[in-house]
Parts: sequence; structure tokens; C-alpha cells
Amino acid sequence: MGAIIVLLTAAVIILVCILIIYKRQIRDICRQLSFLKEHESNLMITKQINGGDIRELADCLNEMIERQRKERRKYLKKEQEISDIYTNLSHDIRTPLTSLNGYFELLRDSEKLEDRQRYLSVIEERIDSLKEMLEELFTYTRLKNETYNLELKELYFERILKETIFSYYDEWEKRGIEPDIQIEETSMKMLGNEQGLKRVVRNIIKNGLDHGQSQICIALRRDGQEAVCLFRNKTERPGDINPDRVFERFYKADQARSKSSAGLGLSIAKEFTTRMNGQIKAFLDDGWFAIEIRFPLLG
Repeated sequence: MGAIIVLLTAAVIILVCILIIYKRQIRDICRQLSFLKEHESNLMITKQINGGDIRELADCLNEMIERQRKERRKYLKKEQEISDIYTNLSHDIRTPLTSLNGYFELLRDSEKLEDRQRYLSVIEERIDSLKEMLEELFTYTRLKNETYNLELKELYFERILKETIFSYYDEWEKRGIEPDIQIEETSMKMLGNEQGLKRVVRNIIKNGLDHGQSQICIALRRDGQEAVCLFRNKTERPGDINPDRVFERFYKADQARSKSSAGLGLSIAKEFTTRMNGQIKAFLDDGWFAIEIRFPLLG
């Protein structure tokens, strides 16, 4: 009988000790959580008991903490992106706004009809530049929104490309540019978005025009189950262009800083291309700056 009492007493003492250890561990975990709540830290929940429910609790808490930190980093990154967008955009908008103010003053003080018409023409050009910058910002922001859904349907790449190229002939003629167009006469049906695809082509062509490049080659061919479109622009200063960075938002080659662009055109082209399951890359080739896009074809 005495032995049983001793065993029971020992068991009770052991259980009490275990409860005390568990209580201390839970108190310690609560203390660590309070610290992490009040301070920015990369620390994780530590434990002295490496087994049972305490280990499972600590692992679950650490998983939640890590997930929360990832969400916070993601949030801060988006906040920084938004800040960068407005900082860069405000810098680019300031120049045309300043010149607009100057030309409005000239228009107000001018008495000659010829001068007034010239000032009005410049004002219209500056306003168009501002509208284009804001449109770039709106499109880029929309594409970076994870909830934005780009509707895809069957279309023919060669038709969209021809229509878009044709809309630039007046601009090329005005600049004395004779583009070399080579479009393979074959059907290239793909799954895409018509406006998105036109925007990709327009932004790539406009990038060449903004850089003042005088020779333009556009070629479309079929490569197995892919449509491959290559845009090539002759450039006199290839050292000003970094092909590894051209798709970064706000990236501009030095000679294009004064152009009417927010530096989002090729970033938008890349976003649209990716959303249509395509691939896009840029490279330099013996004085030519080239952008290649590839889209999977349907049969």
C-alpha cells in the first residue's frame, strides 16, 4: 500500500513539474509574441520543449509569423512601387507643365495670328504628351493589379500586326523613314487580346521613334507552333541602351529623357505579352536594337 502511495505521489510530482514547465513555456511564448508585436524583428518563436503540443504550437505560430512578414514585405514593395511611380511621373510631368505655362503667357501676349497658331500647336502637343503619360500610368497600374483579368480570345496575329503598322505610315513618312516590313503570308491564329496586342506593337514602335532611330525593320514569321515577331531599329548610340533593363518601369536611355514618355511603354508591352502567354526579350546586334516577341499558336 505504501509503495502505491509513493508511486502516486511521484506521479503527481512529475505531472506538476511538467505542468509548471508547460506553463513557463507558454508564458515565454506569450512574452515573445508581445515582443514581436511591438518590434520589427526577424526573430522566430523559440521553445525549450522540443516535442508534443508545444512544438506543434510553436511551429504553427512561426508559420503564421513568416506568412505575415511575407505579406508585409509584399505590401511595402507595392507601396514603394506606387511611391516610385508618382515620384517619377511628377518629375516627367513637371517639364511639359512648366512649358505649357510659358506658352500660355506667350499666347496671351502675342498679337500676330501666325505666332498664336504656332503657340497653340505647341500647347496641343504638350497636352497630348501629358495625356499619354497619364494613360501609360493608368494602364501600367491596372496590369500590375493581381485582380485584373485580361480577356483572351482567338485572333490572327498577322492581321493585328498589319493594321497597327499601317497606322504609323504617316508618322514614318513625316520623319523620312522607310520601314522594312516582312510579314510571312501564313495564318497565325493565337489566343490573345486584340487591344492588348495592338498596345504591345504600338509601344515597341513608339519606343524606336522616341529614340530617334531612322531605320526600322519589322518581321513576322512562323516558327513551329510559335509566331515570332522581330522589331529592329538602327541606333547610332547603342551604348546608351541597356537591353537587360529596357523592360524596367521608368527606364529611359539618356537621349530620350526629354521625350513625351513616362518610361512605362516597354514595361506595359512586357506585361501584356506575359498575360497573353507570350515571351519578350531585347538585345543589341551590330548597331541594331532589337525586340523579339513570341506567342504560342493554335494549330
